[in-house]
Amino acid sequence: MRTKQTLAITGATGFVGGHLLNLAVRAGFPVRALTRRTQDDRPNVTWVRGALDNSASLTELCDGAEVVIHIAGVVNAPNRAAFEAGNVNGTLALVEAAKAAGCKRFIHVSSLAATLPKLSIYGDSKAKAEKIVAASGLDWTIIRPPWVFGPGDADTLDMFKSAKTGFIPLPPNADGLLSAIHVDDLSRALMTLIPEHEELTAQIFEVDDGKIGGWTQTSFAKAIGWAVGKRIKPVATPKFILKFGAKADRLFRRDKAKLTADRVNYFCHDDWTIDPAKRLPADLWMPHIDTRQGLKDTAQWYRQNDWL
Repeated sequence: MRTKQTLAITGATGFVGGHLLNLAVRAGFPVRALTRRTQDDRPNVTWVRGALDNSASLTELCDGAEVVIHIAGVVNAPNRAAFEAGNVNGTLALVEAAKAAGCKRFIHVSSLAATLPKLSIYGDSKAKAEKIVAASGLDWTIIRPPWVFGPGDADTLDMFKSAKTGFIPLPPNADGLLSAIHVDDLSRALMTLIPEHEELTAQIFEVDDGKIGGWTQTSFAKAIGWAVGKRIKPVATPKFILKFGAKADRLFRRDKAKLTADRVNYFCHDDWTIDPAKRLPADLWMPHIDTRQGLKDTAQWYRQNDWL
């Protein structure tokens, strides 16, 4: 029997990375996982203390690994320098470590925001990271998730909390479109990319829940309302109010703010659906989780863990 490849994973202590780590361990893959803090011992997991700005830890992370899965990144930051440090410089440092260690595969988790880099600093930094990966000379694949939700998701939590009041603030265009995917389906997609497939090499893919044409902002908000047992009255919010809300969120929650000025810019864009032509080949991966049921299960997880 062929020995499973060793995976080096960044972001394994986060939302998406944590789900992927569980899936990889269950599938029998030896994992080397980057962490800033001490973690409990887990079978088949080697924790490597460090960060993307610590080249020695990245060297240790990639040592002996055949496949690197880069999930870690900066989603919220106070300025361009912080976004670039995490998403651009961090990706470059990891690519260099992977090359030096002789890793065979590099799987990079980007974002749909990278398709419109002029809309946000975040999107610009993710687009630059994609270029670094594409120019690396490694056997690479990039995946661009849309809105990711599921148990443990702190970013969507505010919408669930708002839904309990019967009100969810929406972008100025409440009929704007979005794609979504459950974290477990995204994790399975990443697992699909691990084996060497000629049709996956040097390609950028976009994944979603399979809903043709995506969701409108209103229909997705109502689905969250249904998940928490509330009938939602979606209200389109003018951009200037969202900007004010971002300042207030920063004032009260500081670096834990979810609504930032940078997020307002791409939040107001009216089409965040994936490109169907960039979907993964159907014979390799298809989404399994119905979004409405996934949202309901997420709400239940929030309740059970005293988040909601």
